[in-house]
Amino acid sequence: MNRLLDDRATRLFIGLAAFFCVNAVLAEFIGVKIFALEDTLGIAPLQWNLFGQSGSLNFTAGTLLWPIVFIMTDTVNEYFGKRGVRMISWLAAGLIVYGFVFAFVAIHLAPASWWVGVARDQGVPDYQAAFAAVFGQGLWTIWGSLIAFMIGQLIDVSVFHRIRRRTGERHAWLRATGSTAVSQLVDSFVVLYIAFVIGPQHWPTSLFLAVGTLNYAYKMLAAIALIPLLYLARVGIHRYLGHERAAELRRHAAGD
Repeated sequence: MNRLLDDRATRLFIGLAAFFCVNAVLAEFIGVKIFALEDTLGIAPLQWNLFGQSGSLNFTAGTLLWPIVFIMTDTVNEYFGKRGVRMISWLAAGLIVYGFVFAFVAIHLAPASWWVGVARDQGVPDYQAAFAAVFGQGLWTIWGSLIAFMIGQLIDVSVFHRIRRRTGERHAWLRATGSTAVSQLVDSFVVLYIAFVIGPQHWPTSLFLAVGTLNYAYKMLAAIALIPLLYLARVGIHRYLGHERAAELRRHAAGD
């Protein structure tokens, strides 16, 4: 076991997997908050108009972390191949389910009477109700997000390697952005369809298409903006492993 942990590639995979999983789990839990992008940036509302729907740009707080998840997916894909991505994706999905199970258990624990009103001076008259509202996301939202996440990850890894077979070791940005473009097109609409169309809210088609398009556009802009981070990670990995070992991992990943 000690010899296994002495291997830098093994330690790298453990570190990447841990960072990937914590970002995926956090994105699910903080995703309950909806924020206004224009107000956050201190600019006037853009008043977008799509498919007959209009308004300001509102996103879930989870969108702050999903671009990092995309970068981590592509980095693991680059050095550890399909098996590596599938392993961390199933691990993250299991941890998300595990987290939500215990969140629901915690919600149903009888609250201490003094704790319920402890934040009244901060504008929270019922701490138990607030806790339940934040951590008790609807089951449709949870399962929609989880199913979309797994479908997106499996599509991402497949498209990534298809592009890699055509480009070889060149154009890392193209396979990263191309795989994200396809996987997130599916992910952005699947989660909304399950959570809000067939779920209890029954969104109209126009709202579903408008919100899905905005979410997809945001994710793609973020993925493009973070391309330098992909290359920065690559430089760091080559320094950590050594160019020969890093090249060996990439060759194995390409043939996975």
